[in-house]
Amino acid sequence: MNDLLHIANLEKHYADFDLAGISLSVPAGSVVGFVGSNGAGKTTTIKSILGLVNPDGGTIKLFGEDVTHLAPSHLATAKQRIGVVFDTCSFPEEMTVATVGKLMASCYHAWSAPAFSTFLRAFELPANKTVKELSRGMSMKLSLASALAHNPELLILDEATAGLDPLAREQALDTLRLFMSHEGRGILMSSHITSDLEKIADYIVCIDEGRIVFSVEKDAITDIAGVAQCRAAEFDAITDSGFFAPRTMHFERATYGTTVLVPDRLAFSAQFPAVTVERATIDAYMSLMLKGEVR
Repeated sequence: MNDLLHIANLEKHYADFDLAGISLSVPAGSVVGFVGSNGAGKTTTIKSILGLVNPDGGTIKLFGEDVTHLAPSHLATAKQRIGVVFDTCSFPEEMTVATVGKLMASCYHAWSAPAFSTFLRAFELPANKTVKELSRGMSMKLSLASALAHNPELLILDEATAGLDPLAREQALDTLRLFMSHEGRGILMSSHITSDLEKIADYIVCIDEGRIVFSVEKDAITDIAGVAQCRAAEFDAITDSGFFAPRTMHFERATYGTTVLVPDRLAFSAQFPAVTVERATIDAYMSLMLKGEVR
């Protein structure tokens, strides 16, 4: 499987923050969810991919070509194949929606005015409204329509569904599913709304304090992993059983018991049938990996 994006050991150093050893890939045909708290390094990573930040180390490959230190004029060729949506609308406030389409047509060789018009109708975006008249949700839809209308191979979305109500988010996810129905495409999707990622992602990559904490298939979280609720005696039995290798058990203590992250809930249930185990969500998995104690 070819990687549309491949990052290896990316580094970027600031006075108060270090991005260190970041490695991730977006294989063709896959959606990669990129998660982590605010300030964890997601946007710095994305800006490095797009050449908006100059890395201090590591490599970035787009469509098989090393673009880590390419001049903007050379990187522009690769950007023709990428659609980008940031967490805020980047178009001038005085522009109308229709004028945004004309601006984008001058930027992308493969721009399709009919496709842009189709997205505007689907998203119910009036062509005569200015950017400043749009709600946050509507401006996100405009950004998404602009990112898709030049037929990109790779979408990079930084909180693209933020500000959308549940129905609008589902519409946006349907649009992304349609995008992915074409062979050879991929999405890197940064989002705090992990329920969206549970619906569309193939892989989940979590970053915290500038470092990758885990990178796993989404199904390994939502279909295989579990969250066990243990009383004190049960927790002691689990820790003494050898079920977990050293330094692989993640847990959180509370007043009425302990929550344990279980990598395989069926295997866990077979060994500890009296302990309640539920399916893991991305939120629960991430919380226990980031905030839990480790034994």
